[in-house]
Amino acid sequence: MIGLYDLIASPSIEKFTDMYIVLNLMETDLHKIIHSRNELSDDHIQYFVYQILRGLKYIHSAQVMHRDLKPSNILLNGDCDLKICDFGLARGVGDNEFVNLTEYVVTRWYRAPEVMCSCREYDHKIDVWSVGCIMAELHGRKPLFPGKDYIQQMNLIFNLTGSPTKEDTAFITNTKALQWIQSLENREPVPLERLYQDANPTALDLLGKMLVFNPNRRISVEEALDHPYFRNLRDRDTETTCDLAFDFEFERMSLTEENVKRAMYGEVMLFRPYLNDDEKSRTEEAD
Repeated sequence: MIGLYDLIASPSIEKFTDMYIVLNLMETDLHKIIHSRNELSDDHIQYFVYQILRGLKYIHSAQVMHRDLKPSNILLNGDCDLKICDFGLARGVGDNEFVNLTEYVVTRWYRAPEVMCSCREYDHKIDVWSVGCIMAELHGRKPLFPGKDYIQQMNLIFNLTGSPTKEDTAFITNTKALQWIQSLENREPVPLERLYQDANPTALDLLGKMLVFNPNRRISVEEALDHPYFRNLRDRDTETTCDLAFDFEFERMSLTEENVKRAMYGEVMLFRPYLNDDEKSRTEEAD
């Protein structure tokens, strides 16, 4: 995950109009690498995907869904170290107030079927689908499902995965979406080996387990990390988890300008606690 090193703002809340956020310095992002002339070996892809999954292991352990994983939100440096960024659409797993924000998540090309089908409930498996789309893009050097709209997006998915069975559509709660899927002609799945003929077969096995239409049958992050593709790379001692669920209570605050300003300045004070003492001194002097 991208690290937050410092928050810099005015020395008093009265003059607080700007804030500077200091993050890890990263040289580029995965989107630029994919669309560059740089050669991507299986070792590169393996290392990138492993790091993404390690980051997701921590994020999901905090009961958080990223919900906007895509190549441009994966930052890289020259050593191939990777950071996941942009948590603006992140929500808590099982948070009923927020899971209803179904479709406004993830750039369409990386959006999981359960979100496309307007399901009212989904979980962290939506991030696994996005990782699958990213992994496929690393192999093919182009997006796997570049749909121009909802209908084309779903058709591109079915062209690859084949038509879902009745059992695989049981999770869909949106009646119109279910009826539309059932009205489509039957399609057979396309073997990933046909699309990526030079790819490592073990990599394609993992990819196939991530790009499963039914989220109940889709591989989890922990299961993906256990996959043989990472057998020679995985180091469990370097993988971390979060002991507490992340608190999204701040999302429920009244979003007045003053409330947002004070909440942001409160975050600054966590990095610069002396500002709190200065603020108290000014208040006492005014009194």
